[in-house]
Amino acid sequence: MKSITRRVFLGTAAATAAVTLGQFGRREKVLAQTQEINLYSSRHYNTDNILYQNFTQETGIKVNLIEAGGDELIERIKSEGANSPADILLTVDVARLSRANQEGLFAPVSSPILTERIPANLRHSEGHWFGLSKRARVLVYNKQKVNPNELSTYEDLANPQWKGRLAVRSSDNTYNQSLVASLIAVHGEEKTLEWCKGIVANMARPPQGNDTAQIEAVAAGIADVAMTNHYYVANLGVSDEAAKRQVFEAVGLFFPNQGDRGTHVNVSGAGLIKTAPNPEGAILFLEYLTSDSAQKFFAEGNNEYPVVEGVPVSPIVAGFGEFKSDLANLQQFGDLLPRGVLLMDRAGWQ
Repeated sequence: MKSITRRVFLGTAAATAAVTLGQFGRREKVLAQTQEINLYSSRHYNTDNILYQNFTQETGIKVNLIEAGGDELIERIKSEGANSPADILLTVDVARLSRANQEGLFAPVSSPILTERIPANLRHSEGHWFGLSKRARVLVYNKQKVNPNELSTYEDLANPQWKGRLAVRSSDNTYNQSLVASLIAVHGEEKTLEWCKGIVANMARPPQGNDTAQIEAVAAGIADVAMTNHYYVANLGVSDEAAKRQVFEAVGLFFPNQGDRGTHVNVSGAGLIKTAPNPEGAILFLEYLTSDSAQKFFAEGNNEYPVVEGVPVSPIVAGFGEFKSDLANLQQFGDLLPRGVLLMDRAGWQ
């Protein structure tokens, strides 16, 4: 499919207007008075609404938000077919971006802004999707039970010393699926299967709950260590609820694999739907989400890591310290996801 670029959708001079988008300067676009985009999003963060309002203020393009789970939105777009009103699909992990792409939902986008501002390992090589914020898959540990010097790598969690000490989400969780896919890329399927079996053997309880539930289990002493996305820890620390802040104080955060490839990262990202009614406005929206102001919203609104270099993280995330990130291309992890799910199933990971 031919890549969609901004030039394809620009009309004549009489049908265009200039707009200033922060550091991007004056940009030509179709007159915004009659423009809107339909955003299908599985991000459920109130701060994102402010982000969309700011985009409308800067461009005049209205954002119609349709929220649901990632898989539900993918199925909806498929069922709507060529008549789908969706312009953009925004999801919270590379697994669903990969699934949407495999279903043929995305159109390739050629945008110098997107390719210059988003690192190559955090976007599809042909512009089918783009990572917009990063999530580190970290370890949390009970400060009373675990010395952080005991922790090292994801691989080490499968060793017998952690038997009965791990809190883990179920195998249908895409964050864990992406991590397993990353292990396949490094170690191959046989060794990754053995790792999955080791994780199952070391579980303190059957898999249950979301990432926050794993952190709470560690704080309560049900388990000693858990895997979680970093922002779940941060959000507990800045909560208005005293009980959640107490959970935060009871646990420590550890970045695994700092001595080798680095900590696994996932992305919240988006792609242009191939049947988009307003591809021009949708591309402008994607570009806007890489602006410093938008990246700051991702960093401060949900304590995520920006994908654009130089944008600061939130104060509480800064308190976690700097870390070495795995720079492997997330696109390959998406391709390995089906194999990862199969291995988890074979290992008895519920």
